[in-house]
Amino acid sequence: MSTTHGRCLCGAVTFEVTGPFELMSHCHCARCRKTHGTAFGTYVMCAPEAFRLTDGREHVGRYESSPGFARPFCTRCGSTVPDGEPFEGRVAMPAGLLDDDPGVRPLAHIFTGSKASWYDIADDLPSFEGYPPGFGGPPLGELPAAASTGDAIPGSCLCGGVVYEASGEPMRCAFCHCSRCRKANAAAHGANVVLLGDGLRFVRGEELVQRYAQPDAARFAHHFCRVCSASMPRVLDGIGMTVVPLGSIDSLPDTVRPQMHIFVGSKAPWYEIADTLPQYDTYPG
Repeated sequence: MSTTHGRCLCGAVTFEVTGPFELMSHCHCARCRKTHGTAFGTYVMCAPEAFRLTDGREHVGRYESSPGFARPFCTRCGSTVPDGEPFEGRVAMPAGLLDDDPGVRPLAHIFTGSKASWYDIADDLPSFEGYPPGFGGPPLGELPAAASTGDAIPGSCLCGGVVYEASGEPMRCAFCHCSRCRKANAAAHGANVVLLGDGLRFVRGEELVQRYAQPDAARFAHHFCRVCSASMPRVLDGIGMTVVPLGSIDSLPDTVRPQMHIFVGSKAPWYEIADTLPQYDTYPG
């Protein structure tokens, strides 16, 4: 039986699965959107005995996003990680962390009643407004949303400890399939809008924002809330740009929508691009 490996962005937390995967789905709930900083989280499950956390348990933090439901994450780089604790008799893990093809494909979209207004479901997978049939879980209440005080784009983290406003002319809004975005967001892809200028202002909680810089990258870094691990915006020093994760935004202007897929040459094997947006193997142009 083959072994599938996975790891967080920094590699401090590693795990392996021996045995079949099942029940892969895209979750559109607001909590997944905030946690992963993108349109949805993609989770896949396995039997508890098939999962093993091979390294980094001391780096695993937890945030209780709903009563009785905690989201584990790497405290070093902010990636959402599995910790081996069963849910509904299975261990769930974010598919974006997998280094190997799990051999299964998504079966459905869930919690589409909370879907982001800026994301359109283009495939023909079944959709469920909440939990899929046969599954239960804690009730999901509404999340508090930050309100803009002007033309700035408002956003916040999952726990509400960090609130920000980002301003500037949108230069590019894209889904990014590079391996760094997949690991940092622990998702199928990243989803960011790049604004010209360094117009990022923290209304509160700037001291909660932690930065992990990828050692082998000139500019890539993951900024996240150290309490809940939600992906946060960052200013690209020296080049006058602000990168804002779409999933962290509480109110996105109708004029700003994803325009393209970039780095599709690094796309996850289990994810199918079904929309008609332009695709680029690396950067556009």
